[in-house]
This record gives sequence, structure tokens and C-alpha cells, in this order.
Amino acid sequence: MKKTKTKQAAAKLAESASSGVNEPFPVYFKTIKVIPSLKDFTYNEFKKIADKIPFTQSEWAAMLHVSERTLQRYAKSNGSFAPINAERALQIDTLIKRGKEVLGTVDKFCNWLRSNPSMLEGQLSLESLNTAQGINMVLIQLGRIEHGILA
Repeated sequence: MKKTKTKQAAAKLAESASSGVNEPFPVYFKTIKVIPSLKDFTYNEFKKIADKIPFTQSEWAAMLHVSERTLQRYAKSNGSFAPINAERALQIDTLIKRGKEVLGTVDKFCNWLRSNPSMLEGQLSLESLNTAQGINMVLIQLGRIEHGILA
């Protein structure tokens, strides 16, 4: 008798579990991109980014907040960047890709940025890339250009 009651209880439990509402699997777990490790960001990886963009070594040094001599030392030994400098290089790479999408070529984007374009909040310039806020302002202005809002 005991065995039948436990079998019946187990059957009811299985039935209630299968008839319950199941949570859908979140889609966003499938779209997570792998972020490159900032610890292992070497000069060779930086060079891949720098080769796409016609910035001088002194301009890169100012954007990454390192000296030109430090960049030269990294180049010589393929040294690793500090995480904050690696993150800035990756932000600039993302910005350059966005600028290429909006303006057509990297050269057009760089020429536009060097021309000190006006925006609602003031002027943009190459020095805007020295801060995270400046990079964000350039991204905002690129979005406005893309949508036809030039002021």
C-alpha cells in the first residue's frame, strides 16, 4: 500500500512540474560579445588599431595618456598596456568604426574631426578623443549626422 501511495505522489509531482509555466530562456545570453582581455592588450594589438587611423604617435600618446617614449618602449618590447590605456584604445577603435560607417571612410572621419566641427554643446576637435566624455560627444554628433541633424 505504501508503494502505491508514493508512486501516486511521485506521479502527481511530475505532472504538476510538467504543467507549470516555464520561464523562457533569455535571448540576450546568446548575444554577449567576448570583450578582449585588457590585461593582455599588447602593442601588436594596438598597432592593428593604429594602422587603420592616420594619427601621429604624439596624438596617440595624448589620447592614451602616456608619453611618446612609453609608446616607443612598448613597440620595442611588445609590452602590455595598462588596462585604462587599453580600454581607451578600444574606445577609439569603436569610434573610428562608427565614424567610417557614418562618413564613408576613415580619412573623411579624421578630416572632419580635424576641422573642429561645431555641435550644440560647443566645438569638437581631435583633443576631444583625450577624454571619455569627448569620445561620447563625438559619438553623439555622428548619430546626429546620421539622422540629418547637423546643428
